[in-house]
Amino acid sequence: MLTASDGFRSIGEAQKAISGGKTTVKAIVEQCLKNIEELDPKLNALTAINKQAVEDAEKLDRLDSAQRGPLFGIPVLVKDQIETAGIATAFGSKACKTYIPEKDATLVFKLKNAGAVVLGKTTMPDWAASWFSTSSLSETTKNPHDLTRDPGGSSSGSGAGVAAGLAIAAIGGDTGGSIRLPSSFCGLVGVRVTPGRISRNGMSALVQPQDTPGPMTHTVEDAARILDVIVGFDESDPETSVNAISPLGKSATPFQDAIAQPSLEGRRLGVLRQAFGTNEGVLRVLDSTLKTLQDSGATLVDVEISDLEHYKTFTSLYVTRSKSDINDFLAARSELAHLKIEELHASGQYHKALDLMNAFVKGPSSYMHDTHYARQLTEQTKFQRMVASIYAKSELDAIIYPTCQLLAPKTKDILNYRHTCLGYPTNTVIGSQLLFPAASVPVGMAKDHEHPDDPELPVGLEILGLPLREESLMAVAAGVEAACKRT
Repeated sequence: MLTASDGFRSIGEAQKAISGGKTTVKAIVEQCLKNIEELDPKLNALTAINKQAVEDAEKLDRLDSAQRGPLFGIPVLVKDQIETAGIATAFGSKACKTYIPEKDATLVFKLKNAGAVVLGKTTMPDWAASWFSTSSLSETTKNPHDLTRDPGGSSSGSGAGVAAGLAIAAIGGDTGGSIRLPSSFCGLVGVRVTPGRISRNGMSALVQPQDTPGPMTHTVEDAARILDVIVGFDESDPETSVNAISPLGKSATPFQDAIAQPSLEGRRLGVLRQAFGTNEGVLRVLDSTLKTLQDSGATLVDVEISDLEHYKTFTSLYVTRSKSDINDFLAARSELAHLKIEELHASGQYHKALDLMNAFVKGPSSYMHDTHYARQLTEQTKFQRMVASIYAKSELDAIIYPTCQLLAPKTKDILNYRHTCLGYPTNTVIGSQLLFPAASVPVGMAKDHEHPDDPELPVGLEILGLPLREESLMAVAAGVEAACKRT
């Protein structure tokens, strides 16, 4: 595996070293920048570097302990989908490579206000429109576990960057699985919250009702620390009004409280075997993981979602909404208002492997003009009620299944169209199209039996929760993480 030889892997570890006088924020940031200089030419995980990162670190070092925020001194990477003041933000598209926002996205402002240092921006496919890293701006990104493989998308560079030690944490964006899939392929924890829990202000849209940013980290604890900072109401994004009805309440650290004593004792987990697939390596890890969870006190209950494939297909809104949602985002920015996604496609300004983009540019100019849209929303409501009924009937804390039915694919197989976005068996779309929160947690390593001489690859377990109950989701994720680490 390609990984940095030096650097901290957790927020707590880094902050303990700083508070103990063993290092400084500047030293940590400089080490990360050194790791980027050494490794990123091989990974291709970053699109831009924050030239002020060392200066930002020096400012933090001058603060006394009372002025230090909860993410004090932590270097983070931010997906190119999210605007950063003074740092190029291109949304994975070469057509936007000169765009430099004047204002930070809300979540970037919150990260900085909490003491984090933004190191740079990470690679992604054009407009986040793929499960893979293929981008007109950056071409392909490598997976640190095996450089011949893709790290997953669309938060490709965020996954590869954290896994390789270029930063302690990263922010990704998730529409259909774009945080969880690269987290699974790169061996990280990735969390998708209920849409609206985290502001999307300053984040480009793909399917606006499904979009959400979120953390990608080495541990559940680090993800919880970041969520405690970035979750909350933002008047610039009316969808964040959902926070007013969240059961998390007003506690200053609800996510860290939720994971303080990780345990699966008494937890009831629904096992969705119809989403397991047939890959030998993935199945072997799942068998071992289920035994571990049961031995750790969890009660496993086999569950089934009727007509799952129908609901996954019919509630997919990419063709219905993506064209108009992207164009609306562009039109709201004077520097980008001259661009339209269909014109970029017609002029060839996109990566040719983006089959999803080929599909959605044929969609309506406005989703309100699609005669199928009302039925899609009706079917989505049925889907939500059906799955919620499974939770209620079996008194479940979560439903579990592999994040993806396959291991990280070979880059050559993506470029040769063996794997396409529209046909790829990622299970992440289940949670996305339900509008439910979900987390991917690494649970083991597996061999690709087609390539037995290749290195082992990570397998992620997806944990599906109920809307606005992220504290319960994180508690289960912490329990799964702790159980798997004990074996």
